[in-house]
Amino acid sequence: MLITHGRTQRLNGFWREGQRRSLVCAALLFGLVMAPGAVMGDEFETQTADQARLANLVLQDCGSCHGLTLRGGLGPPLRPEDLGGLQVEAIAAIIREGVPDTAMPPWKPLLSPEEIHWISRQLKSGALVSP
Repeated sequence: MLITHGRTQRLNGFWREGQRRSLVCAALLFGLVMAPGAVMGDEFETQTADQARLANLVLQDCGSCHGLTLRGGLGPPLRPEDLGGLQVEAIAAIIREGVPDTAMPPWKPLLSPEEIHWISRQLKSGALVSP
């Protein structure tokens, strides 16, 4: 029995050490995942959530006229190669003011200037376009 007891203690010690290592690894992993939020705070999380919301808006709302892949539809294509001649500020002006006598509405009542500028930069860079 003493041998079994010693063996059990060794096994328990081994499992405890394994559990401790697992907890340390889990804590480190959690820290790495949460580090951007901890370092940047709520602003980072809000910015990312806002960007995701705006990207979804472009693909869903803009995509309803410009095509879900932004290759064109009722409205012209919005891919970088199609926007090549336009500056980011010109794209922002079109989004903000709309295009008279077309289906393109002004978005300034619904989007802030910062949001319009972010969308314009993303469209110009192709960041919202799926291959």
